[in-house]
Amino acid sequence: MTRRAVVTVLPVLFLVVSLLCGVTEASEPISVLESSVVVDFPGSITFKITAGAGSSITDIRLHYTVNRMSHVRVVSEVPLVFSPSSRVEARWVWDMRMSGGLPPGSAVDYWWTVRDGNGNMMETLPERVLVEDRRYRWRNLSEGGVTIYWYNGSDGFARELMTAVNSALARLAESTGAVLERPVYLYIYASSSDLRGAMIFPQEWTGGVAFSGFDTIAIGISPDGAGMDWGKRAIAHELTHLVVHQITFNPYNSLPVWLDEGLAMFTEGELEPAFVEILNRAVREDRLISVRSLASPFSAFTEQSLLSYAESYEIVDYLIRSFGQEKMLSLLNVFREGCGYDEALGRIYGFDMDGLHARWVSALEPAVTD
Repeated sequence: MTRRAVVTVLPVLFLVVSLLCGVTEASEPISVLESSVVVDFPGSITFKITAGAGSSITDIRLHYTVNRMSHVRVVSEVPLVFSPSSRVEARWVWDMRMSGGLPPGSAVDYWWTVRDGNGNMMETLPERVLVEDRRYRWRNLSEGGVTIYWYNGSDGFARELMTAVNSALARLAESTGAVLERPVYLYIYASSSDLRGAMIFPQEWTGGVAFSGFDTIAIGISPDGAGMDWGKRAIAHELTHLVVHQITFNPYNSLPVWLDEGLAMFTEGELEPAFVEILNRAVREDRLISVRSLASPFSAFTEQSLLSYAESYEIVDYLIRSFGQEKMLSLLNVFREGCGYDEALGRIYGFDMDGLHARWVSALEPAVTD
Protein backbone atom coordinates (compact mmCIF):
# COMPACT_ATOMS: atom_id res chain seq x y z
CA MET A 1 0.00 0.00 0.00
CA THR A 2 2.80 2.41 0.94
CA ARG A 3 4.74 1.68 -2.25
CA ARG A 4 1.71 2.28 -4.44
CA ALA A 5 1.02 5.63 -2.69
CA VAL A 6 4.57 6.89 -3.41
CA VAL A 7 4.35 5.94 -7.06
CA THR A 8 1.05 7.78 -7.39
CA VAL A 9 2.32 11.05 -5.83
CA LEU A 10 5.59 11.42 -7.74
CA PRO A 11 4.06 12.19 -11.17
CA VAL A 12 1.93 14.85 -9.56
CA LEU A 13 5.00 16.48 -7.95
CA PHE A 14 6.85 16.30 -11.28
CA LEU A 15 3.93 18.01 -13.04
CA VAL A 16 3.80 20.82 -10.45
CA VAL A 17 7.56 21.40 -10.67
CA SER A 18 7.38 21.42 -14.46
CA LEU A 19 4.63 24.01 -14.45
CA LEU A 20 6.50 26.20 -12.01
CA CYS A 21 9.63 26.03 -14.14
CA GLY A 22 7.61 27.00 -17.20
CA VAL A 23 6.17 30.03 -15.43
CA THR A 24 9.63 31.17 -14.36
CA GLU A 25 11.00 30.92 -17.88
CA ALA A 26 8.04 32.77 -19.45
CA SER A 27 8.22 35.61 -16.93
CA GLU A 28 11.92 36.39 -17.41
CA PRO A 29 11.78 40.19 -17.43
CA ILE A 30 12.35 42.53 -20.32
CA SER A 31 15.07 45.00 -19.43
CA VAL A 32 16.23 48.29 -20.94
CA LEU A 33 20.00 48.03 -20.86
CA GLU A 34 20.67 51.52 -22.14
CA SER A 35 18.64 54.60 -23.08
CA SER A 36 20.12 57.85 -24.34
CA VAL A 37 19.18 61.08 -26.09
CA VAL A 38 21.39 63.35 -28.20
CA VAL A 39 20.21 66.89 -29.02
CA ASP A 40 21.70 68.43 -32.14
CA PHE A 41 20.18 71.91 -31.82
CA PRO A 42 18.24 73.10 -33.72
CA GLY A 43 18.10 70.32 -36.30
CA SER A 44 17.34 67.03 -34.56
CA ILE A 45 16.94 64.91 -31.43
CA THR A 46 18.14 61.29 -31.56
CA PHE A 47 16.64 58.72 -29.18
CA LYS A 48 18.52 55.41 -28.69
CA ILE A 49 17.63 52.25 -26.79
CA THR A 50 19.22 48.86 -26.09
CA ALA A 51 16.89 46.23 -24.64
CA GLY A 52 17.11 42.52 -23.75
CA ALA A 53 14.72 39.70 -22.84
CA GLY A 54 14.48 35.92 -22.49
CA SER A 55 12.68 35.71 -25.83
CA SER A 56 12.71 37.80 -28.97
CA ILE A 57 11.79 41.45 -28.58
CA THR A 58 9.24 42.22 -31.27
CA ASP A 59 8.08 45.77 -30.61
CA ILE A 60 9.66 48.95 -29.24
CA ARG A 61 7.85 52.26 -29.15
CA LEU A 62 9.00 55.71 -28.15
CA HIS A 63 6.41 57.96 -26.50
CA TYR A 64 7.07 61.66 -26.05
CA THR A 65 5.31 64.89 -25.21
CA VAL A 66 6.52 68.45 -25.56
CA ASN A 67 6.28 70.59 -22.44
CA ARG A 68 4.29 73.62 -23.63
CA MET A 69 1.02 75.48 -23.10
CA SER A 70 -1.83 73.23 -24.17
CA HIS A 71 -5.43 72.45 -23.31
CA VAL A 72 -4.81 68.73 -23.81
CA ARG A 73 -1.77 66.57 -23.22
CA VAL A 74 -0.62 65.38 -26.64
CA VAL A 75 1.50 62.22 -26.60
CA SER A 76 3.26 61.16 -29.80
CA GLU A 77 4.08 57.48 -30.38
CA VAL A 78 6.83 56.24 -32.68
CA PRO A 79 7.29 52.51 -33.51
CA LEU A 80 10.99 51.79 -34.02
CA VAL A 81 12.30 49.66 -36.89
CA PHE A 82 14.62 46.73 -35.94
CA SER A 83 15.10 42.96 -36.41
CA PRO A 84 13.50 40.91 -33.61
CA SER A 85 16.04 39.35 -31.25
CA SER A 86 16.59 38.68 -27.56
CA ARG A 87 18.87 41.73 -27.54
CA VAL A 88 18.18 44.69 -29.80
CA GLU A 89 19.53 48.16 -30.42
CA ALA A 90 17.31 50.74 -32.10
CA ARG A 91 17.08 54.47 -32.56
CA TRP A 92 14.80 57.17 -33.91
CA VAL A 93 15.82 60.60 -35.19
CA TRP A 94 13.34 63.44 -34.72
CA ASP A 95 14.11 65.60 -37.75
CA MET A 96 13.00 69.13 -36.92
CA ARG A 97 12.87 70.03 -40.59
CA MET A 98 9.77 67.84 -40.81
CA SER A 99 7.92 69.22 -37.79
CA GLY A 100 9.35 72.66 -37.09
CA GLY A 101 11.97 73.44 -34.49
CA LEU A 102 11.78 73.84 -30.73
CA PRO A 103 13.02 77.00 -28.99
CA PRO A 104 16.06 76.96 -26.72
CA GLY A 105 15.17 76.03 -23.16
CA SER A 106 12.21 73.86 -24.11
CA ALA A 107 11.74 70.36 -22.67
CA VAL A 108 10.58 66.99 -23.98
CA ASP A 109 9.34 64.16 -21.72
CA TYR A 110 9.78 60.65 -23.14
CA TRP A 111 9.48 56.98 -22.21
CA TRP A 112 9.67 53.55 -23.87
CA THR A 113 7.40 50.52 -24.14
CA VAL A 114 8.98 47.18 -25.09
CA ARG A 115 7.17 43.93 -25.96
CA ASP A 116 8.44 40.41 -26.57
CA GLY A 117 7.08 37.48 -28.57
CA ASN A 118 5.43 35.96 -25.49
CA GLY A 119 3.18 38.98 -25.05
CA ASN A 120 5.13 40.46 -22.14
CA MET A 121 5.42 44.25 -22.00
CA MET A 122 7.40 46.71 -19.91
CA GLU A 123 7.19 50.50 -19.75
CA THR A 124 9.95 52.79 -18.52
CA LEU A 125 9.45 55.77 -16.26
CA PRO A 126 9.28 59.15 -18.03
CA GLU A 127 12.50 61.11 -18.40
CA ARG A 128 13.05 64.71 -19.47
CA VAL A 129 15.49 66.05 -22.03
CA LEU A 130 16.22 69.77 -22.25
CA VAL A 131 16.55 71.28 -25.71
CA GLU A 132 19.45 73.68 -25.27
CA ASP A 133 21.58 75.68 -27.68
CA ARG A 134 25.00 74.47 -26.55
CA ARG A 135 26.84 76.41 -29.24
CA TYR A 136 27.21 79.26 -26.77
CA ARG A 137 28.09 79.63 -23.08
CA TRP A 138 25.01 81.29 -21.67
CA ARG A 139 24.84 83.53 -18.62
CA ASN A 140 21.56 84.54 -17.02
CA LEU A 141 19.94 87.36 -15.11
CA SER A 142 16.57 86.95 -13.37
CA GLU A 143 14.23 89.57 -11.99
CA GLY A 144 10.61 89.05 -11.05
CA GLY A 145 9.14 86.61 -13.53
CA VAL A 146 11.69 87.28 -16.27
CA THR A 147 15.00 85.54 -17.00
CA ILE A 148 17.42 86.87 -19.61
CA TYR A 149 20.01 84.52 -21.13
CA TRP A 150 22.93 86.02 -23.04
CA TYR A 151 26.45 84.98 -24.03
CA ASN A 152 28.08 88.09 -25.47
CA GLY A 153 28.35 91.41 -23.66
CA SER A 154 28.80 92.65 -20.12
CA ASP A 155 26.53 92.35 -17.11
CA GLY A 156 25.62 95.98 -17.76
CA PHE A 157 24.31 94.99 -21.19
CA ALA A 158 21.96 92.44 -19.62
CA ARG A 159 20.84 94.89 -16.92
CA GLU A 160 20.02 97.49 -19.59
CA LEU A 161 17.86 94.94 -21.37
CA MET A 162 16.16 94.02 -18.10
CA THR A 163 15.33 97.69 -17.57
CA ALA A 164 13.74 97.71 -21.03
CA VAL A 165 11.74 94.61 -20.09
CA ASN A 166 10.43 96.21 -16.90
CA SER A 167 9.53 99.42 -18.74
CA ALA A 168 7.59 97.47 -21.36
CA LEU A 169 5.70 95.45 -18.75
CA ALA A 170 4.86 98.63 -16.84
CA ARG A 171 3.55 100.38 -19.98
CA LEU A 172 1.48 97.34 -20.92
CA ALA A 173 -0.01 97.06 -17.43
CA GLU A 174 -0.78 100.76 -17.29
CA SER A 175 -2.53 100.85 -20.65
CA THR A 176 -4.31 97.48 -20.60
CA GLY A 177 -4.08 95.99 -17.11
CA ALA A 178 -2.40 92.90 -18.60
CA VAL A 179 0.38 91.36 -16.50
CA LEU A 180 2.49 88.22 -16.62
CA GLU A 181 0.80 85.07 -15.37
CA ARG A 182 3.84 82.78 -15.75
CA PRO A 183 7.62 83.27 -15.99
CA VAL A 184 9.08 84.19 -19.38
CA TYR A 185 12.54 83.58 -20.83
CA LEU A 186 14.52 85.79 -23.21
CA TYR A 187 17.41 84.37 -25.22
CA ILE A 188 19.58 87.23 -26.49
CA TYR A 189 21.68 86.22 -29.48
CA ALA A 190 24.56 88.52 -30.37
CA SER A 191 23.31 89.10 -33.90
CA SER A 192 20.41 88.35 -36.22
CA SER A 193 22.69 85.85 -37.98
CA ASP A 194 23.28 83.94 -34.74
CA LEU A 195 19.54 83.95 -34.11
CA ARG A 196 18.73 82.54 -37.53
CA GLY A 197 21.23 79.76 -36.83
CA ALA A 198 18.96 78.69 -33.97
CA MET A 199 15.88 78.38 -36.19
CA ILE A 200 14.54 75.99 -38.81
CA PHE A 201 14.02 77.68 -42.20
CA PRO A 202 14.19 81.29 -40.88
CA GLN A 203 13.35 84.26 -43.05
CA GLU A 204 16.31 86.47 -43.96
CA TRP A 205 14.74 89.44 -42.18
CA THR A 206 14.08 87.59 -38.92
CA GLY A 207 15.42 89.58 -35.98
CA GLY A 208 13.26 88.30 -33.17
CA VAL A 209 10.55 85.76 -32.52
CA ALA A 210 8.12 84.97 -29.69
CA PHE A 211 7.42 81.29 -29.01
CA SER A 212 4.12 81.95 -27.27
CA GLY A 213 3.42 78.35 -26.35
CA PHE A 214 6.76 78.14 -24.55
CA ASP A 215 6.81 81.59 -22.88
CA THR A 216 10.09 82.17 -24.68
CA ILE A 217 11.55 84.96 -26.82
CA ALA A 218 14.64 84.65 -28.99
CA ILE A 219 16.08 87.86 -30.40
CA GLY A 220 19.31 89.09 -31.94
CA ILE A 221 20.80 92.19 -30.26
CA SER A 222 24.41 93.27 -30.59
CA PRO A 223 26.01 94.24 -27.26
CA ASP A 224 28.22 96.88 -28.91
CA GLY A 225 25.41 99.46 -28.89
CA ALA A 226 24.53 99.23 -32.59
CA GLY A 227 20.83 98.53 -32.90
CA MET A 228 20.21 98.77 -29.15
CA ASP A 229 17.22 101.07 -29.61
CA TRP A 230 15.72 98.63 -32.10
CA GLY A 231 16.43 95.77 -29.69
CA LYS A 232 14.57 97.43 -26.83
CA ARG A 233 11.53 98.06 -29.03
CA ALA A 234 11.67 94.49 -30.31
CA ILE A 235 11.77 93.16 -26.76
CA ALA A 236 8.70 95.24 -25.85
CA HIS A 237 6.90 94.00 -28.97
CA GLU A 238 7.59 90.29 -28.49
CA LEU A 239 7.09 90.45 -24.72
CA THR A 240 3.61 91.88 -25.28
CA HIS A 241 2.76 88.91 -27.50
CA LEU A 242 3.71 86.54 -24.67
CA VAL A 243 1.74 88.40 -21.99
CA VAL A 244 -1.36 88.76 -24.16
CA HIS A 245 -1.16 85.11 -25.20
CA GLN A 246 -0.99 84.06 -21.55
CA ILE A 247 -4.08 85.98 -20.50
CA THR A 248 -6.23 85.17 -23.55
CA PHE A 249 -5.23 81.52 -24.09
CA ASN A 250 -8.30 79.43 -24.90
CA PRO A 251 -9.19 76.43 -27.09
CA TYR A 252 -11.80 78.19 -29.20
CA ASN A 253 -10.46 81.37 -30.76
CA SER A 254 -7.42 83.61 -31.13
CA LEU A 255 -7.19 87.38 -31.10
CA PRO A 256 -7.83 89.40 -34.25
CA VAL A 257 -4.42 90.22 -35.69
CA TRP A 258 -4.99 93.97 -35.44
CA LEU A 259 -5.44 93.67 -31.67
CA ASP A 260 -2.50 91.34 -31.10
CA GLU A 261 -0.09 93.37 -33.24
CA GLY A 262 -1.59 96.71 -32.23
CA LEU A 263 -0.97 96.04 -28.54
CA ALA A 264 2.60 94.95 -29.32
CA MET A 265 3.21 98.11 -31.36
CA PHE A 266 1.60 100.28 -28.65
CA THR A 267 3.90 98.84 -25.96
CA GLU A 268 6.94 99.78 -28.05
CA GLY A 269 6.14 103.48 -27.61
CA GLU A 270 5.26 106.25 -30.05
CA LEU A 271 4.68 105.20 -33.64
CA GLU A 272 7.90 105.56 -35.60
CA PRO A 273 8.09 108.18 -38.42
CA ALA A 274 8.17 105.61 -41.23
CA PHE A 275 4.84 104.17 -40.10
CA VAL A 276 3.33 107.64 -39.65
CA GLU A 277 4.30 108.57 -43.21
CA ILE A 278 2.72 105.45 -44.66
CA LEU A 279 -0.44 105.99 -42.62
CA ASN A 280 -0.73 109.64 -43.68
CA ARG A 281 -0.37 108.67 -47.32
CA ALA A 282 -3.10 106.03 -47.01
CA VAL A 283 -5.47 108.56 -45.43
CA ARG A 284 -4.82 111.13 -48.17
CA GLU A 285 -5.34 108.54 -50.89
CA ASP A 286 -8.41 107.03 -49.17
CA ARG A 287 -6.99 103.49 -49.12
CA LEU A 288 -7.04 102.54 -45.45
CA ILE A 289 -7.47 98.84 -44.78
CA SER A 290 -10.69 97.98 -42.96
CA VAL A 291 -10.58 96.72 -39.38
CA ARG A 292 -12.38 93.59 -40.51
CA SER A 293 -9.64 92.85 -43.07
CA LEU A 294 -6.96 93.51 -40.42
CA ALA A 295 -8.42 90.72 -38.30
CA SER A 296 -6.75 88.25 -40.70
CA PRO A 297 -2.99 87.75 -41.29
CA PHE A 298 -1.33 90.79 -42.82
CA SER A 299 -0.29 91.11 -46.45
CA ALA A 300 3.10 89.77 -47.56
CA PHE A 301 3.67 92.96 -49.59
CA THR A 302 5.94 95.32 -47.67
CA GLU A 303 3.97 98.58 -47.91
CA GLN A 304 0.64 96.89 -47.18
CA SER A 305 2.20 95.09 -44.25
CA LEU A 306 3.66 98.31 -42.82
CA LEU A 307 0.31 100.05 -43.25
CA SER A 308 -1.37 97.15 -41.42
CA TYR A 309 0.96 97.54 -38.44
CA ALA A 310 0.52 101.34 -38.42
CA GLU A 311 -3.27 101.05 -38.52
CA SER A 312 -3.26 98.40 -35.78
CA TYR A 313 -1.29 100.73 -33.53
CA GLU A 314 -3.73 103.58 -34.16
CA ILE A 315 -6.81 101.39 -33.62
CA VAL A 316 -5.51 100.18 -30.24
CA ASP A 317 -4.44 103.71 -29.31
CA TYR A 318 -7.95 104.93 -30.15
CA LEU A 319 -9.61 102.27 -27.97
CA ILE A 320 -7.35 102.93 -24.99
CA ARG A 321 -7.58 106.75 -25.22
CA SER A 322 -11.34 106.76 -25.81
CA PHE A 323 -12.50 104.04 -23.42
CA GLY A 324 -9.64 103.45 -20.97
CA GLN A 325 -7.62 100.63 -19.49
CA GLU A 326 -10.48 98.76 -17.81
CA LYS A 327 -12.37 98.32 -21.07
CA MET A 328 -9.28 96.97 -22.81
CA LEU A 329 -8.66 94.46 -20.03
CA SER A 330 -12.33 93.46 -20.18
CA LEU A 331 -11.97 92.93 -23.94
CA LEU A 332 -8.98 90.64 -23.42
CA ASN A 333 -10.83 88.69 -20.74
CA VAL A 334 -13.82 88.24 -23.07
CA PHE A 335 -11.51 86.88 -25.75
CA ARG A 336 -10.20 84.44 -23.13
CA GLU A 337 -13.72 83.01 -23.05
CA GLY A 338 -13.39 82.22 -26.77
CA CYS A 339 -15.77 84.89 -28.06
CA GLY A 340 -15.88 85.83 -31.73
CA TYR A 341 -14.44 89.16 -32.82
CA ASP A 342 -17.71 91.03 -33.34
CA GLU A 343 -19.29 89.49 -30.26
CA ALA A 344 -16.38 90.51 -28.02
CA LEU A 345 -16.37 94.11 -29.27
CA GLY A 346 -20.14 94.29 -28.94
CA ARG A 347 -20.14 93.07 -25.35
CA ILE A 348 -17.49 95.56 -24.21
CA TYR A 349 -17.86 98.59 -26.47
CA GLY A 350 -21.29 98.22 -28.04
CA PHE A 351 -20.14 98.07 -31.68
CA ASP A 352 -18.69 95.46 -34.05
CA MET A 353 -15.56 95.66 -36.24
CA ASP A 354 -17.31 97.75 -38.89
CA GLY A 355 -18.51 100.13 -36.22
CA LEU A 356 -15.00 100.32 -34.80
CA HIS A 357 -13.63 101.14 -38.24
CA ALA A 358 -16.09 104.00 -38.74
CA ARG A 359 -15.42 105.49 -35.30
CA TRP A 360 -11.65 105.11 -35.53
CA VAL A 361 -11.42 106.67 -39.01
CA SER A 362 -13.61 109.56 -37.92
CA ALA A 363 -11.30 110.24 -34.98
CA LEU A 364 -8.12 109.63 -36.99
CA GLU A 365 -8.54 111.77 -40.11
CA PRO A 366 -8.30 115.27 -38.59
CA ALA A 367 -5.32 114.33 -36.44
CA VAL A 368 -3.40 112.70 -39.29
CA THR A 369 -4.09 115.16 -42.08
CA ASP A 370 -3.46 118.38 -40.10
